[in-house]
This record gives sequence, structure tokens and C-alpha cells, in this order.
Amino acid sequence: MKTVLFVGAGRHQRRAILQAREQGIRVVAVDRNADAIGLQAADVGEAVDFTDIDAVTEVAERHGVDGALTVSADRAVPIVAAVTERLGLPTIGTAVAHRMRNKIVMRRAFAEEGVPQPPFAAVRSLVEGRRALETVGFPCVLKPADSGGQRGIFRIESEDDLDRHLHASLVESAEQECILEGFVEGTEMNGIVIARGGKAEVVTLSDRLRPPGIGFGVGWIHVYPASTYGYQLELCEKVATRAVEVLGLRDGIAFPQIIAHPDGSVAVVEVAARIPGGQMADLVRHATGVDLVDVALRLALGEPVPDDVARPQFQQPLAIRFLTAEPGPLPTGRVTRIGSLEPVLSAEGVVQADIYLQVGETIRPVRLDGDRRGYVIAVADTNVAALDRAEAAALLLTVEVAR
Repeated sequence: MKTVLFVGAGRHQRRAILQAREQGIRVVAVDRNADAIGLQAADVGEAVDFTDIDAVTEVAERHGVDGALTVSADRAVPIVAAVTERLGLPTIGTAVAHRMRNKIVMRRAFAEEGVPQPPFAAVRSLVEGRRALETVGFPCVLKPADSGGQRGIFRIESEDDLDRHLHASLVESAEQECILEGFVEGTEMNGIVIARGGKAEVVTLSDRLRPPGIGFGVGWIHVYPASTYGYQLELCEKVATRAVEVLGLRDGIAFPQIIAHPDGSVAVVEVAARIPGGQMADLVRHATGVDLVDVALRLALGEPVPDDVARPQFQQPLAIRFLTAEPGPLPTGRVTRIGSLEPVLSAEGVVQADIYLQVGETIRPVRLDGDRRGYVIAVADTNVAALDRAEAAALLLTVEVAR
């Protein structure tokens, strides 16, 4: 029996942990939160701060793991790379992990290789930020160089906006560094790319719809297949695979985000080296038959990933509607009652749904990825019809609040 280490053991990791065990793999999991539900799902769960490379390495050595991985947790990617590199296990390597984690290093690599992207500049202070605005222009996006989950992200329309938000963005960066990027209008897409032996291939491209207002960076609807078509769609696929190869990922799952501009051009927003959150693994499984968790486990254990595992088996249009408030179907306030999920699951076309709510919690307007409090996945003959079904099903959940 082989043993795999999961770095991070929260809600997003639990299902992958259970799947690994179902496949006959022994699972060791670490998470700083002793109550993380994935720790109880693992064969061995230890409360360890996974940002402590020495501590995680010690757990891996003690249990004789054959590989390590993370699911959804961007902060864990460099930890997994460092631990596996130290122990001589299958690894993407710390250099690649750094390029795919630090947005400034990533953008410089793209600039050197001519990968299309927005104008950008590194920022550590207000003086640097004001100077950067002259290069990047308005509107632009301010974000931490090394964070995720839409934490510390702000749309900047003026110098006053920069003055107001820079500190909040810097706080979210472990390296106390931010990046300013030109805001690119167009259709934003999530890509899933699998690299094997240095060759990257696109599995899916799907539209990532975002709400208006302060939560503009949060993906609240995913639609597959993408609405972009023809030459521009081909260009998106080429740019997505090129970006992954430029960053040096030879064997792994990558999550590029691409924007298709109305003029036919494309630009890379960023690329992550992991199975993404936001039910993207579910999207890929329902839409194409590719099981990203199975792929990730094989890669972590150094096992081959054949074509029939890594390439789409079919194409099924679908939509994911996240349960959010303002905007969205959920009310804001302290939750007093949560109705049954059964009406949602029984709705036409729904193949999966869940809620992340408990009585006593407070639902807030969309600001961060964590403000998504559940989801509905629906399928249909077209992506437009699938979205209609997901929207209709989302309205069937009853949530009562005290304002």
C-alpha cells in the first residue's frame, strides 16, 4: 500500500482524501486546524501548521510517504514542492512552485517569453505605487503578490483608491509585496491544463462570470463550454499551454485564467499549480469525464497518467451557480433556519449541489471566495440552458435570517 501526504485538510481536501482511501492509498494529512474535517477522514491526521516546512517534512519522513499533494490550497503549493524536493519524491520543484505562486515572478517570466498579459508593476510602497500607475494606467487591479482567494484585491480607479487600499493589500502578502495590473475588459475563462513529460494539454476552458461591485474578483458562475469560439478560442488554448510550459511545469495540473478581449486578443491573468477550488474539479468531471483527483494522485506518486485518464472522454455543457448574497439568491444576515437541499437536488438537470452554512452563521455580501456558501451544478444540451437550470434550482433553497 502506498502512502500519500495531503498538505491541508479542510473542506476542499476532504473529498479528495476520501477518494484516495477508496483507491487503496493510505492517507496522511496535516492541517493547522485540529478540527479540520479532512484530518478525521485521513488514515492519519496531524495538527501541524503546514507553512512550517521542517514540521511537515518530519511528518512525511515519520510516516514514510511515497508522495505529497494539495488540493485548492494555493499557500500549500510551495510547501509540497519543498518537502518532496527534500525527500527525493516526485515534485514540481521549488523553483517552479515559486514562479507559479508569486505573481510578479510569474509576470516577469511571461514578459521574457512574450506571453500576452496586462501591463504590470511591482509595488511595496505608496511612492512605488504612484509611479507604477503611470505605467499601468487606469483602471487597474491591485493584489498581493503571493495570496489567493481574492484576499486583498481591489479595483483602482484613481490615486486616492491606491492610497486607500494599498495597506490592506500588503497585509495579505507574506512578502509584503503587491502587484498592479492593467484591468483587461473581456470574457474571463478558467482553464484546466495537464502537463505530462513537459507537454501541456488543455482539458477545459470555461467562462468565469464575476459579480459587479467590491466582489468583482470572485467567480460566482462557471459555464462550460466557454462562449469564446473560432480563432480566438484556439488562441486561448495555445496561450494557456504556452504559459504553463514557460513557467516550467513538466508534470502537474495547472489552472490558467485567461481573458478574451472583444478585439480578438487574449491575456493571461495568472496560472496556479494545483487543482483549483470553486468546484472546478467537479466541473471537469461532469463536463469531460476527467478525474483531476485521480490525475493528481498518480502524479504525486510518480505513476504514469495515460491518455484515457488525462484527456476528455466526452463534452457535456454545464453551469455552476454559487450560492451568494448581494448579488445572488441568498439573504444577508444571521442564519436562523436552513431548508432542505432536496428540492434543489431534484430540480431538472441538477447533478450536484451542496451548502456550506450552519444556523448562527452570518451571510455577507460577496467580497471574497469564502462568501460563496454553496453551489448548484446543472447540465443541459447547451451551456445557456444549463445556466438557466442552475439559476432556477438555486432559488429553491430556503434560508431564513435575522437582520
